Amino acid sequence: MTATLTPRKPKAAKRLRAFWRRWWHQLTAMRTALILLLALALAAIPGSTFPQRSISTVDVAGYFDEHPDLAPWLDRLWAFDVYTSPWFSAIYLLLMVSLAGCIVPRLAVHWRALRAPVPDAPKRMSILPHHRVLDGGANQGRARAVLKQRRWRTAVREHEDGTVVIAAEKGYLRETGNLLFHTSVIFILVGVAVGSLMSWYGNRILSEGKSYCNNLQQYDEYGLGAWVDETALPRFCVDLHAFDAEFTDGGPTAYDADVTYEAEGETGEYDLQVNHPLNIDGTNVFLIGHGYTAVVTYTDRYGQTQTLHQEFLSMDAALNSEGAFKFPDANVDPATGTVDQDAEVGFDAILVPTFDDSTPMLLGTEPELNNPVLALTAYTGDLGLGDGKPESVYAVNEEQIASGALQQVNDEVEVIGVGDSMTLPDGTSLSFDGVEQYAVLQVRHDPGGPVVLAGAVLLLLGLLPGLAVRRRRYWIRWNPDGTVETAGLNRNDFDGLDEECDELTAAIAPDSPPPGTHTDKSGSDQ
Repeated sequence: MTATLTPRKPKAAKRLRAFWRRWWHQLTAMRTALILLLALALAAIPGSTFPQRSISTVDVAGYFDEHPDLAPWLDRLWAFDVYTSPWFSAIYLLLMVSLAGCIVPRLAVHWRALRAPVPDAPKRMSILPHHRVLDGGANQGRARAVLKQRRWRTAVREHEDGTVVIAAEKGYLRETGNLLFHTSVIFILVGVAVGSLMSWYGNRILSEGKSYCNNLQQYDEYGLGAWVDETALPRFCVDLHAFDAEFTDGGPTAYDADVTYEAEGETGEYDLQVNHPLNIDGTNVFLIGHGYTAVVTYTDRYGQTQTLHQEFLSMDAALNSEGAFKFPDANVDPATGTVDQDAEVGFDAILVPTFDDSTPMLLGTEPELNNPVLALTAYTGDLGLGDGKPESVYAVNEEQIASGALQQVNDEVEVIGVGDSMTLPDGTSLSFDGVEQYAVLQVRHDPGGPVVLAGAVLLLLGLLPGLAVRRRRYWIRWNPDGTVETAGLNRNDFDGLDEECDELTAAIAPDSPPPGTHTDKSGSDQ
């Protein structure tokens, strides 16, 4: 009776190790890294398509108002928090693990290759692509000196039969460059991740003579990283004393802001300019823009006056700007304190820095303050500021106008200059007192910036040798019978190998006649 042998199944632990080994090899393959990089790019598309809470909660709230049915479903898919969503983070982490798993083994292999001696020449050197037999012989000392002078890494071997071989290799910087390039991608990914989680910024329009302190309530726009605690922001205040803008041929050439700051009980002065930020405890204050602030005084029907300093947003390169003046507390009876909500006053306005009254055009062509005017449209009624909804400070509420809650007072736009006034039918007036300048400041803290910069430097350092350097080998052998052979081997695609080997051979053996033929791999002359 013959016994039948049943193959033994591998143990569960062994199968599990084989499973993870197989998937680890798949994950750390360069093809997988490229697929993940493409997936990351596709996953970032919703972040530029839908408003993000980290940038503007107002825009997200507006999207919910415009799409009340679709927005909640998109919110369940993290469409308004794309860069902190689980699916985006998973792709990001897998890409970093894939790159690290691909690069670390290559680093070890490259390090061993750098420490290993240059391989010996094959027994049959005639099988190599570039092979020559020197008729005039060659000096060993001269050969070593020439190769060393040209930065070839060499190894000299003496065999028992009297054969002497000098093996030389060059071009290790190519693989070093490739590794630096791929390492730089990891640096950039880590830097971007750190910046996304731990950075914050705030934008503030600051008029001359005004100041602000570093808290979110005083910023016109801000964004916080997922790990940023708004109560832990550094404490400092900035005061803008004076601002100067220089223009040439209708365009700005220089911005100069004279500021003082106070941080941790210490004060200082700084000349803030474009690309010369003020650094306070690792936080940079940048000067990124400029505009004008209109100063007006409104006199209501009871003779009460209110002076308003209102910033205007530029519409073009000539700094023609749009804005609004709103007086919700106007026309309050001082005797009774009675508030008439329908007697509120607002003005839509356009500020023209240089008005040319010789032309029918309202907008100017020069950004300097040569003849500033205000083009005004007045409204009375309910401004709609008491409904609790956020609205722009640079325009009168259009919904209130459309609903009839605000009534336009003047049929045509009225243009007034500095020192002039616009009188409304009820006897109230708005006087144009002057124009101030403001600076647009951006306060930013980005701990990931230096990491991204290091990655960019590594990328450039790795890209150049990775593209320009070619790895190649060269051997010269003195045989026992007195013949001398040379051969070269190209480790990469390099069209100039023959010329380089001929040049080396000519420098090592100047008495040898120049090559007339080369030998192919089969050993026959051609």
